[in-house]
Amino acid sequence: LQGFQREGENGMELEKREEHVLVSAPTKAGEAFIKQLKYRGITVAGLTNNKVERKRLEKAGAVQTVLVDTHNQDTWKIPPFSLGDIYLFERSFNLCCQYIVMCRAWTVKPIFVITTSINSRLVYRGLGASQVFYSYSGDATFLVKGRNER
Repeated sequence: LQGFQREGENGMELEKREEHVLVSAPTKAGEAFIKQLKYRGITVAGLTNNKVERKRLEKAGAVQTVLVDTHNQDTWKIPPFSLGDIYLFERSFNLCCQYIVMCRAWTVKPIFVITTSINSRLVYRGLGASQVFYSYSGDATFLVKGRNER
């Protein structure tokens, strides 16, 4: 029942919780993407493995941030909020691979990877990415516009 929480004293009423779009944004394009989502009223959560980037994500508009230790799989706990779509901006091939595996264990929702490398597409898809977008500049604002059409 992901996306739902129990409410009421009898515990039988179910109410839809607000989904958070999860974004790993170690690039300027990723930060711009978060700002575009926020501008459109979409609730954004950040995903990172360090405190410096956590501050950047929060400054860009992430209302919550999932801080993970990528060296210890035991810390890869499901976030305490309902997950929507996931967007991973690639800066590091290895880190992006870890994030795909981690996020795929958390949800069946789409995972989108935005990369500036044409060589990683098949690897990312094999690990569980729903779609991989190649962008020479890393810009992915076209994905924000596409969210309104789904």
